[in-house]
Order: sequence, then C-alpha cells, then structure tokens
Amino acid sequence: MEELTVGKLVNTHGIRGEIKVLSHTDFPEVRFAPGKKLMVIPADGAPKFEVIVDSSREHKGMYIVKLQGYTNINQIEKYKGSLLKVPSDDLVELPENEYYFHHIVGCEVFTEENPEQPLGTIKEILQPGANDVWVVKPATGPDILIPVINEVVLDVDTKAKKIKVHLMEGLLP
Repeated sequence: MEELTVGKLVNTHGIRGEIKVLSHTDFPEVRFAPGKKLMVIPADGAPKFEVIVDSSREHKGMYIVKLQGYTNINQIEKYKGSLLKVPSDDLVELPENEYYFHHIVGCEVFTEENPEQPLGTIKEILQPGANDVWVVKPATGPDILIPVINEVVLDVDTKAKKIKVHLMEGLLP
C-alpha cells in the first residue's frame, strides 16, 4: 500500500524524547493528534516501524511530538532526518472541488474543444502563490502550465483520471 508523507523528524526537543516535526500536511492537528499511528521511515535505510503519538503541540512553525514508548533523547536522536508517513487510505475528507496531489498527478488533461485527444498528463503540481499550477507533459513539445482556477479547470474526475480544461489565450506555448 502506498504511504503519504505527513512530516519529517528534523531534531529532538529537550531530553525527554520529544521530537521536532516539520509538517508536510495540511492537517497537522489530525495527523499528530494523540493516539494517531505514524510510520517512521528512517533516513539511514533501516526498516520502517510504527509509532503512536502520545501528545503534540505547535511551536515556532513546527510540531513538538511525543511518541509513546520514547522517554529520553537517546532513544529518539538516531531517527533525525526520518520521514513520518501514513497509509494512503487514511485520508482526511476534503471539501468539494479539493483534491490530494497524488489523485491529480497522473491524470490526463483534455480540452473542451477536443475532448477525445489528450493534451497531456499532469506530472507535477507547483504552488507559486495565489493558486496551484499543474505541469502537463504533452506527447511532444514543452510542458504546459495550467493554472488551477475556476475559469480554466472545468471538470475533474479522479476516478477516471481525466480532467477537462478551457484553454485561455496564451496558455499553450
């Protein structure tokens, strides 16, 4: 089963086994809630293992997380740099017209003018500021940047992996 990265263990905090976590999720209050299970993927390539959150709090743009069974700095220090992940089926319900990146990447993009011929496939998502931008890789030629705004994105079907867009003037290279 695929796993989603929700944070990175960047350092220890104090001597009682707490860790500083750089959050990679929009839902840190859910992911780092007491009782939540996380997978630790050690940076040194050691086997992954499961931990349970005992407590957490936000502190200076990061989360200080206490894990069950870890009571001092020596037990946790070796895991600095490790990733924290959750199973891909442990998703937070999103509002309508919001999607997880892994649901969008890989979708084929079609235009309203030519719904049978794919424009290309979304290979990554950029977040430059006001709105996301989908990077579409066509069969030939340079990448196409599609702004994720209501005037451009007309229909998203993540189950069928198809997205219909309206190409405004200037979007094609």
